[in-house]
Order: sequence, then C-alpha cells, then structure tokens
Amino acid sequence: MVQKDTTGAASRQVALPPYWEEAKIELMKRDRIMKKLIPQFGDLHLVGHDDPFITLARSIVKQQVTAKAADVAWKKLLALCPKCTPAQVLKAGAEQLGECGLSKRKTEYILDLADNFKAKKVHASQWHEMDDEAVIAELVQIRGITRWTAEMFLIFNLLRPNVLPLDDPGLIQGISQNYFSGEPVSRSDAREVSANWEPYRTVATWYLWRSLDPVPVK
Repeated sequence: MVQKDTTGAASRQVALPPYWEEAKIELMKRDRIMKKLIPQFGDLHLVGHDDPFITLARSIVKQQVTAKAADVAWKKLLALCPKCTPAQVLKAGAEQLGECGLSKRKTEYILDLADNFKAKKVHASQWHEMDDEAVIAELVQIRGITRWTAEMFLIFNLLRPNVLPLDDPGLIQGISQNYFSGEPVSRSDAREVSANWEPYRTVATWYLWRSLDPVPVK
C-alpha cells in the first residue's frame, strides 16, 4: 500500500513500512487490546518523513506546545523557508524565525540544528546503519534534542520498528486508557505492558496514538 503524505514542504508517496503487516498480525495474536484496536484503523499506517533535518526541526517546534500551536508555527516557518534546508533556516535568522511564533529558546535550537547539519557535525548519512541507541546518543548532543525528540526521529524518519518512547504523554495516556481503565500509569507499568509487543513496540505505540487521535500525524 502507498499513502500520500504532506509535510508542508512537499508532497510525496510513502510506502508501507516493510514490517508493518507482519507486526499487525503478531500484535493481534499476542495482545487482546491490540486485537481489538488494530482493525479499527483499516489500512492506515505510520507515514515516515524522509528528510532528517525537517523531521528534527518539526520535532523541536512541537516540544511542549499544543498540536494546534505547533501546526501554526510550523506552517509559518515553511512559509518563511519553503524548502526548509539548513542553509535557508540560517539565512532567515533569529528575528524572522521568532516572528513565526517560536520562542527565543526554540529559535536558538533550530538555528543550532541547522548549523550542525550545514557544518556536517552530525553523521546523518550513517544513521541508517547505526543502532537505535547510537543514533540517540549522537542526536542528544545537539541543543534542544531530547531523548523524546530522538525517539520520534527513530520512528518517523528511520522507521525503526521497536521504539518505546516512555517520555511521550500520548503513549502513557494510551496505555492508561486502553489497559488500565484510565488509571495513572508508571513507566514500569508501561514497560511491563510493552514487553508483549517486542520487536514491534513502534507499531503498538502508533496504534495507541490513534486510539487518542484517529488522524495520523503528518
């Protein structure tokens, strides 16, 4: 299956992640909640973003704000920098980025990210060959890139199948609502539930996100 994705910078066709169908079958076999949840979303699947800089910049914009506020700021940033390349972002500068609705700190983070990419201080071309923790270790050296941001990158850019973003409120809320009848959930509770999902924790996480918001993130 091929699903259309619009990042705001350009439209493209994105193939189904190679492990997705097998993951659905395995998760439905092993987990009674997934057996009920997965069929509700038909052919929908994780849609990846193939540009690492755009994926990380978007993640920074989304940190600690509502989805609506992040979407508005992102659209303004893309209007300012249509190609959203590191060079274009650096040329725009702090003042114009701030006018997109970004805080001073987020503006600094995005400019630092752009500088890291333009100066080739990060090894983006090698990330596909590196394991998850190695990619995370490199990414968190960049200002504004938290472990959560790095994990979102693993999911949405590298399409890694077994990421469990324990710092993600949506994952914790999804586990709470679907497995604990809305009761508070600890990280250890989340780990215990997710043990049944390996090696497809990314896929289970994605379906829990959908249980909260049926429209996939673009």
